[in-house]
Amino acid sequence: MSLRSKLLASSLLLPLAFAFSVVAAPSDVPELMAEGEVAPVQDDRPFTFNGTEYASQEAFIKAGHRCSTADLDESAKEAVEADVMVWEAQNGFSNRDSLAVKTINVYFHVINKGTGAANGDISQSMIDSQISVLNAAYASSGWAFRLAAVDRTTNATWYTMGYGTTAERNAKTALRRGTKGDLNVYTANIGGGLLGWATFPSDYNSAPSMDGVVLLTQSLPGGSAAPYNLGDTGTHEVGHWMGLYHTFQGGCNGNGDYVSDTPAEKSAAYGCPSGRNSCPNKAGNDPITNFMDYTDDSCMNTFSAGQATRMASLCATYRGL
Repeated sequence: MSLRSKLLASSLLLPLAFAFSVVAAPSDVPELMAEGEVAPVQDDRPFTFNGTEYASQEAFIKAGHRCSTADLDESAKEAVEADVMVWEAQNGFSNRDSLAVKTINVYFHVINKGTGAANGDISQSMIDSQISVLNAAYASSGWAFRLAAVDRTTNATWYTMGYGTTAERNAKTALRRGTKGDLNVYTANIGGGLLGWATFPSDYNSAPSMDGVVLLTQSLPGGSAAPYNLGDTGTHEVGHWMGLYHTFQGGCNGNGDYVSDTPAEKSAAYGCPSGRNSCPNKAGNDPITNFMDYTDDSCMNTFSAGQATRMASLCATYRGL
């Protein structure tokens, strides 16, 4: 049995009393089009998440709830590319494949509103499963994650913190541990219907106390936030923390996600579509199985070689890894 299957099975043993209900999409069945072209079947039924009903899963995605990590503006992205070029020129860095696997220490901060899983005070096994999901996802890219410490904080205000709020700043200022190369993960019942967000490596120097990843508690393996409860919100947000942009960054034009082997994508994918090609004038179908798209956890399973190299470059440049 695969790790993902084991984790999915384990969710049956980890019931958590949060009000999540999702109208699941049926398996996507390719519809044959003219000249053999395949078009994805989209589910337009109502989609309920964290007590809020959306017109469809597409509406949920377009509301920006899958990931609240703020895109860098063009000048900031250009500055990042310049920094990486300088670092690589000075250090002779060319390809991550030639380097040994590097281990990242993870400090896990469980923010809750009281004791028990129903209040966000999740089990150690759930945390361990999230670390296992990260290790499985990043193994081929040359990274490993080691759980360094877990702390638990009861604070009703921090428990429902939103992106960019005073509550987020206060929580991170009080709890963050380690250096620029250490990953801090915060779990809470975050507000705004969000699944999570992260900071980029280039953000660290200007705001070190804010560095890290914030996750909806129920997005961890065994949580109730289906179809986003296999732990790949964590995988996605850690990808940002290591320097990756969304695969649909910039749409069909420009530099996109600054990775040459992820096909151009006009907009975020959702569900688990088949044969989606939103940039027909560019090579390749949309990378809907990539961890940096917005598809369901069960559909995500890939980082490209170019993404692996980019993570290595960004982490070396800004995190000293």
